[in-house]
Amino acid sequence: MAQPRTDHSLLDALYRISQLTQKTENPKDALETIIDEMIRLIPSDSAAIELINPDTLKLEIEVSRGFPEGKNPPQLELGQGVTGWVALHGKPLIIPDVREDPRYVSIKKGIRSEMAVPLLGDDGHIIGAANIDSTEPDAFTEAHLKILSLLTQEASRVINRIWHIRQLKQKATHLETLITIGQSIVIKRDLDEILQTITKEALSIIQGALCALFLHDAVKGSLSLKAMTGLTEPFAYEEQLSLSDSAIGTAIRRHKMIEVNDLRRTEEHHFIPIIRKEGLVSMLACPIQYENEVIGVLNIYTNKSHRFNNEEKRLFETLASLGAAAIQNARLYKRVFETEENLRQNDRLTTLGMLSAEIAHEIRNPLTVIRLLFQTLSLDFESDDPRNRDAEVIEEKLDQLEEIVSRVLHFSKARHDLRRRFDFNALIEDTLVLVRPKLRQSKVEICFKPYTEHQPWVEVSKGQIQQVLLNLVINSTQAMPEGGRIELKTEQRTIEKTPCIVFSIQDTGKGIPEAIQDKIFDSFLSGRHDGTGLGLSIVKRILKAHHGDIYVDESSPTGTRIVFWLPLPAGK
Repeated sequence: MAQPRTDHSLLDALYRISQLTQKTENPKDALETIIDEMIRLIPSDSAAIELINPDTLKLEIEVSRGFPEGKNPPQLELGQGVTGWVALHGKPLIIPDVREDPRYVSIKKGIRSEMAVPLLGDDGHIIGAANIDSTEPDAFTEAHLKILSLLTQEASRVINRIWHIRQLKQKATHLETLITIGQSIVIKRDLDEILQTITKEALSIIQGALCALFLHDAVKGSLSLKAMTGLTEPFAYEEQLSLSDSAIGTAIRRHKMIEVNDLRRTEEHHFIPIIRKEGLVSMLACPIQYENEVIGVLNIYTNKSHRFNNEEKRLFETLASLGAAAIQNARLYKRVFETEENLRQNDRLTTLGMLSAEIAHEIRNPLTVIRLLFQTLSLDFESDDPRNRDAEVIEEKLDQLEEIVSRVLHFSKARHDLRRRFDFNALIEDTLVLVRPKLRQSKVEICFKPYTEHQPWVEVSKGQIQQVLLNLVINSTQAMPEGGRIELKTEQRTIEKTPCIVFSIQDTGKGIPEAIQDKIFDSFLSGRHDGTGLGLSIVKRILKAHHGDIYVDESSPTGTRIVFWLPLPAGK
């Protein structure tokens, strides 16, 4: 049995190990020196230092001596083998004869005895183990074990100090990077550019395979993919999710980070083609919050199993906060321009309204004269004289002109007290009666799916809401010149904490041009050469006046779906 080296040699070895923090910042280099000191003080045939991988919770050999080159030793589970047992229980162990110990896992042929001690972190938790082997039985004594324990204790302190130094430097680098990122994105004004920059920078400071950013639509209760960085090759992809379809939605609902260690073993309902194509395994989803309102979620993905540590989570959360401020700034900037544009549009509408009222007033005087003169004419023709019908038509059209003039002059005087409660489903049915002949003529099939759990009462101006419905149905019909199908549906939903009746109209037409989808409800904007651009603008104004709203839910060459809602009256 070999004897351990002298105390003087041990002190020299401990001193050399303690000085490693001044000589290197690389933990691997420090471990190489430490294992050399172990071999120098304790006669042996092989040795290894193994650390616990936080992602796999397996022991991985960091440095070794005496093992065949090119051979990859197996990774041991905690509790497996001698070193696995030591790492699990945190106790040193001597095995006089490995052939008689069932815990031993053979890595090198000819080994008869083994000795192992745990490596501890600063907080006392086990970070790995060091072991020494010999081809001789009973090669190690308690004195050897004491020396190995002293060496590993000093080695643990050195390794932890080196790790702390590296972490501090990494934090300083990250802080500098975050400052640079913050400065770069807060000066940007284009939202798409900001979102793409956020995903790009997130991927640069968090070592992942892919980063994606979804924005939250509180009205629709959905998430839409807006930016993505890290694909191995270009891939056109769009994604829209319900909050209940994914762990991403959980991050939104709970206002907290969500970590998925293995996407392959969970029922994730997003990114399925990309997860498979890119081999994505782990995910960290961080809500993007601005003043306690979640406006989106930032996701980082890895292509191998990974447990995100607290430092990574804090860094990711900080980046998400910077992104929230930049997104909100871009939205406010856009809103300023939209407000300016709305003011210009309002000026045009005001001018148009004044001009219309002036014209209507000017028309009313000669119209009154014409009506009076017409009534004084002696137009008593024979009963079979076709001029009787002509006179009736003239009188009817004079009445119609009078009605139009009156409506223009009193347009701005519409009052809220003219609103009454109506069954919304019945109101829709009444409106469809007016357009059924036109639908048959246009070869358009219509299907109405009403909400039936209870009567959906709304407090509205019947004529104005029918004007909204007629405009939407006629627009859908005009989008299908060769005929098609329109599906109407009503349902109840809570929007911004208010119970609402939601109406949707889906057609099979040619869709709305993408260039004008975001502005389709603006005044003077028309997708038809013969349109005035006021129809949908008036629709939106009517709904806004009724505390509702309207939006294009989806539009493509295969059809368009438009949705609007109205609040339910209190007590209904």
